[in-house]
Amino acid sequence: MSKNFSVDKTANVATNSQNPYDFQGVQNKPPPSSYQRGTVGTRGQVGTAQQRLGTAMKSNASAGFKSKPLPEGIAGGNQPTIQEEKKEKSEEENFKEIEEEVHRLLEQSATLKVKKELTEALSKAKEAASKEKKIRQLREAKGSLDQVNIDLTFYVFYNLANMYHANNLHQEALNSYTIILKNKQYPQASRLRVNMGNIYFEQKKFDQAIKMYNMALDSTTNQNKDMKLKIKRNVALALVKQKRFGKAIEVYEDIMNDTADHDVGFNLIVCLYALGEREKMRTWFERLLMIDIPGTDEEEQEELAKLEKKDDDKPIGEVDPLKQYLRGRKKEALGYISSSSKLVAPFIESDIFVGYDYVCEALKAANLPEVESEMEIQKAIQFIKTKEIEKAIQSFKAFEKKDKIMMALASNNISFLYFLENDFKSAESFADLAIQHDRYNSKALVNKGNCLFVNEDYDRSKEFFLEAIGVEADCIEAIYNLGLVYKRLGYYNESLQAFEKLHTIIPNSYEVIYQIAHVYELIGMRRIALKWYNILITKVPSDSEILAKMGYLYQQEQDEFQAVHFYQESYRYNPSKIDVISCLGMHHAKNDMFEKAIVYFERAQQIQPKENKWSLMIASCYRRMNLFNEALKVYEDIYEQNPDNIDCLRGLVQIRKELGMKYQQFAEKLMVLDREDEARRQYEYQQNPQAYQQQQQMNVQQQQQYMQPPPDMPSMNNFSQNNAPTNQRKAAAAKQQAEDDDGGWGDTAALLD
Repeated sequence: MSKNFSVDKTANVATNSQNPYDFQGVQNKPPPSSYQRGTVGTRGQVGTAQQRLGTAMKSNASAGFKSKPLPEGIAGGNQPTIQEEKKEKSEEENFKEIEEEVHRLLEQSATLKVKKELTEALSKAKEAASKEKKIRQLREAKGSLDQVNIDLTFYVFYNLANMYHANNLHQEALNSYTIILKNKQYPQASRLRVNMGNIYFEQKKFDQAIKMYNMALDSTTNQNKDMKLKIKRNVALALVKQKRFGKAIEVYEDIMNDTADHDVGFNLIVCLYALGEREKMRTWFERLLMIDIPGTDEEEQEELAKLEKKDDDKPIGEVDPLKQYLRGRKKEALGYISSSSKLVAPFIESDIFVGYDYVCEALKAANLPEVESEMEIQKAIQFIKTKEIEKAIQSFKAFEKKDKIMMALASNNISFLYFLENDFKSAESFADLAIQHDRYNSKALVNKGNCLFVNEDYDRSKEFFLEAIGVEADCIEAIYNLGLVYKRLGYYNESLQAFEKLHTIIPNSYEVIYQIAHVYELIGMRRIALKWYNILITKVPSDSEILAKMGYLYQQEQDEFQAVHFYQESYRYNPSKIDVISCLGMHHAKNDMFEKAIVYFERAQQIQPKENKWSLMIASCYRRMNLFNEALKVYEDIYEQNPDNIDCLRGLVQIRKELGMKYQQFAEKLMVLDREDEARRQYEYQQNPQAYQQQQQMNVQQQQQYMQPPPDMPSMNNFSQNNAPTNQRKAAAAKQQAEDDDGGWGDTAALLD
C-alpha cells in the first residue's frame, strides 16, 4: 500500500550572525518580526519589511559619524527628550531580540529533527513556544496586541505540533493543531487536517482519520489537484484498513480515471482480489499495463552501454541525478506491475497455468520483458509445487534460448531441482552458472556448497557457506549448513556457535534445537543436551525418535527411572521401534517382571519374525518363571525353523534334562556344532589375533549390560537399524558351569542389540 501523504512546512534556515534576516537560498522564509512592522498603531499603515529595515538603518551613528558636541554655555534642555527616545527604542529592541531568539530556536528544532534527535527538537520547540508567549504577554501589557506577529505564532504552534507528532505524543500534537485551526486569522490552516488525519491513522482511529481527510479535501481548491489526489489516496488507504473494500475501490477508481498511477492501480487490484472480482481485476490489470513507465528510453540506452562494456567496473560517464531518479521511478513501477501480475495470474482463471499464460501474453504485448521473464519463473515454480518436475525443468531451460541473463537467474532454481533428483553433477554445473552471473547471490552460493557437501568436499563447502553469509548475514540456509559442515569436520565449538546464532534468528525451528542438543551430546555434555531435548519435546511431544534418544541419554546417566519413562513414551507413539522394545523388555526381565517382558518380546517377534533371538528370550522368561512346558514348546518351534541354532539346542538339552526327557540326540548335535564353532574361532584368531581379541572384549561388555542400546541412537530424520552382533561362545569346558550359574539367562541376554 502507498504511504500516507502529510503536510510538512518545517524549514531549516541558515543563521547569519551579522544579519539574522538574510534569507538568501531559503525556500520557506520565517515571518517578519513585529519590530519590522514599525511603531504605527494600525496594520494598514505598515510598509514592507525591506522599507522598515532600510528606515531603521538611516542613522549617522551607523555610518560612522558622531553627533556634534553641544556648546558649554547651552543647557541641555532637549537632553531628557533624547533619553526618552532611546528608552522607547530599547523596548522595541527587546521585542526584536526575543523574536530573533524564537527564530533561532525554530531553526535549531528543525535541524535536530532532520538529524533524528527528536527529544531535543521537541525541547527547542517548547522553548520557542514559551518565548513567543512571552512576547504576546508583553504586547498585551503595553496595549499593542495588534502588533503581535501572527505569522510567527502560527509557525511556532505548527512546529510544536510537528515535534509532538514526531515524538509519538499524539494527543499533544492534536491539541496544538486544534489551537491553530480555531484561529480565524489562518484561512489556509485547514490543510493541517491532513496531518491530524495521519495521527488518527497511526492511532488506528480510522473513522476520525477519514473525517479529517474529507474536511481537508473539502477545503482544498481545484487548483491544487495533486494535493486532492494525495488526500484521496489517504482516504482509500484508511478504508482498506477498515476492510471496506467496496468504498476503497470507488475512491481508487476515481483516482485512476483522473490521473492513473502504478501504486494506485496496484492497491485497486488488491481490493478487487479481496472481493473476488475476477473480471474487474482483468480490466484494471490491462489498464495498469497501459500506464507509461518513466525513464524507459534512458534505461534502454544505459543497458546497451553496459552490455558493450560489461567488463569495465567503472560507471559510464558521470552520475546523472535525473537518470538516477528515472531509474528509481522505473524500478518502482515495475515492482508494482510484478506484484500485480503475481496476484492476478493464479486467481484470474480456474486453471492456474492458464492464468499464468494470460499474464505472460499481456506482459509481452506491453513490451515488459523483465516482468514477463519473472512470471515465467513463477510459472515454473508453480510446476514444482504441483510435483510436475519435468515441466518445471523444461520451463527453466527455455530461458537458455530466450535470454542468457534470465537463464542465469533461472539456473539457481534448476540447480535446486537437479539436487532434489540426486543429479548432483548437473546441480553443481547450474550453480556455477548462477554464481558466474551474480557472485553475490547467496542462494546460488548455498546450492554450490550443498553439492560439495554431498561429495564430501567439506572444506570447499565451508568456504561457499561462509561467502553466502558474508553476502547475506541472516541467510538461514547457509548458517544451518555451515553448522552441519563443522559437525562433520569435528569442529563442535564452531558448529555450536553457528546453530546458536541461528537459534536467535529462528527460535522456534525444531531442526536447529535438535542440532544444538546433538552437538552437546557429541561433546559429552549430556545434561545440557537433555535440557535442549526437553525444550524440543515441548514443541514436538509425539516425536518417538527424540523420546528414544532421551531414554538412551538418561540410561547413560544411570537414571533408570527416567530412561524407562522416555522409552515407554517412545513406545506409546511408535510401537514398532525395535530398539525401544528391546530395552523395555530387558528392563522388565532384569527386574523379574517376566510377564511384561514377554509382552515386549512377542511384539518384537511380530516385527522381526525371522529373528530367533526374540523367541529365545521368550523361552528364557518362561524358564525363569518355572513354566517349563511353555519354554519347551518355544524351543521346539525354534528348532523346527532353525535346527542349527546353538542357543536353541542348548536350551532344549537343559530343559529336557530337567523334565526327565530324552536329550541325547540334541546333545550330540550340539557337541558337533560347538566343535565347528571352536574351529572357526581358532581360524579367525590365527588370521587376525588383534581383531579377534577386540571382538572378545566387546562380547564381554555386551554380557555385562542388562540393556544394550543401539550404537547409533536417533538422528533427526531416521534411525539406523543394526543387525544383532554375532554371538561368540565361551570355551566348551566352561559352558555347563556358566549355565548353572545364571540359569540360562546370560547367554540370551548377549543376543540383544
